[in-house]
Amino acid sequence: MEVLYLKDLLELIAKNIVDNPSEVKVTKVEGSQSVILELEVADEDMGKVIGKKGRIAKAIRTVVKAAVTKKKKRVIVEIIQ
Repeated sequence: MEVLYLKDLLELIAKNIVDNPSEVKVTKVEGSQSVILELEVADEDMGKVIGKKGRIAKAIRTVVKAAVTKKKKRVIVEIIQ
């Protein structure tokens, strides 16, 4: 249940940052101790999601990790092409 919430949260954040929200795709890979969320955006939006020196990407990861702090699960956000 919480993984679906995190997936929706990541998708909402990404869609509000990029120019092509229809091309935002979030997939989850769930393990026993951790969850990997893969964020895929259009090539021209990659810079917007990463930001200068990775600041936007770091902020996105921080927000998603804060949302799962009490669940004792590790969340990894990967930005892929």
